[in-house]
Amino acid sequence: MSLLADRFRLRGDLWRNRDFMWLWAAQTVSQFGSQISSLAIPLVAILTLDASTFQVSVLAVVGWAPFFLFSLPAGAWIDRLPRRPILVASDWGRALALASIPLAYFFDAMTLAQLYFVELVVGLFTVFFDLSYQSYLPSVVEREELGEGNAKLEVSRSAAQVAGPGLAGVLVRVFTAPYAILADAVSFVASALFLSRIERPEPKPTTSAERSTRLRDEIREGLRFVLRHPLLRPIVVFVGVSNIFVNMLFAIYLVYAVRELDLSAATIGLIFSLGNIGSLVGALTATRLARAVGIGPGLIITATVGALGLLLVPLARGDAVIPFLVVANLLWGYFVLTYYVNAITLIQAITPDHLLGRTNASRRFLVQGVIPFGALLGGALGTTLGLRPAIAIGAVGASLAVLPLFFSPLRQIKETSQAEELVRPYNEGFSARSAEA
Repeated sequence: MSLLADRFRLRGDLWRNRDFMWLWAAQTVSQFGSQISSLAIPLVAILTLDASTFQVSVLAVVGWAPFFLFSLPAGAWIDRLPRRPILVASDWGRALALASIPLAYFFDAMTLAQLYFVELVVGLFTVFFDLSYQSYLPSVVEREELGEGNAKLEVSRSAAQVAGPGLAGVLVRVFTAPYAILADAVSFVASALFLSRIERPEPKPTTSAERSTRLRDEIREGLRFVLRHPLLRPIVVFVGVSNIFVNMLFAIYLVYAVRELDLSAATIGLIFSLGNIGSLVGALTATRLARAVGIGPGLIITATVGALGLLLVPLARGDAVIPFLVVANLLWGYFVLTYYVNAITLIQAITPDHLLGRTNASRRFLVQGVIPFGALLGGALGTTLGLRPAIAIGAVGASLAVLPLFFSPLRQIKETSQAEELVRPYNEGFSARSAEA
């Protein structure tokens, strides 16, 4: 068996779990499509509509705004409803929204306002999909298989990040950016069909008649659980601060690459594809790293290395442009996937099932709700200070964001079972106080 296959064969037997395989197939096809749109939509604004630096950054703002506006109520609703129908409906909604772009381009009616609207709609459905998706996985696999399940799902995301940008660059060059987006719309249709094949029943959600609290109180309860939690709080602080600075950088990254570094769409796609090999390696080795150094120290190590890699982006000049950008993406990609797999596995293990939806919603509200502000700040600084200085500020800020992890109990956490024991008094005390209230 090859080294790749050996690393990919993680413990557990999910290969025989038919429902997980349908979930995996759905995630895989939609991830490949999303990589195309993530490159093609900004390029539509830059190349077709001649948008300014600030206007391009606003695309990121409206795309992430739903995480700030709707994450909290969405999480509370997800804890009340079956999660698979939400996943299917979200895929269909995103498919229809994205299909409107090539349609409008065909009739010569495409505008920047439409791009903003599509990003907003896709972002809204993504909020519901992502929150349901992370809360749904424990219904499809056993609790001890969560690490393997998350790793396998992230291998698909990594493979898409490796091949997707290069494919997107080629599609944009051959068919133009608006028509390339049609591939993403088709991918969401396929994902919805795959998800519809899952047969394993979900645990019955608590009905409204059994709930004694209002939606607002449940939202508040989810926020309290996360903000006072001994392990979730430092994770949220780190990711939230990091997201502000990272999205300052990436909101204007394509403008920087096209107008400052004079790179073509195909070259940019190739750079992302080569750099995203780090994501694939991260997904394949995340659980091994956690077992080798401990899940807590592993999170700290990958967070540090990935953030430092971004410092290469503003340093890219002359003949070093492509190598610096590729290496930066390699290090960042490895950080994102390795950190994500292990952090999500830890969060799923230490969170009571009845709080998973609200925990994911509160966490995403706090860490992704700040992304629009980071993107807006990146556009403003890129316009006033210049693209390279703004990107440098984002890279330095992201490097310093890791500090909360160093001063948290994560340094001593070797295994998820150890983390569960550490937080058990908090979880039990929180549940008791909630029941009394």
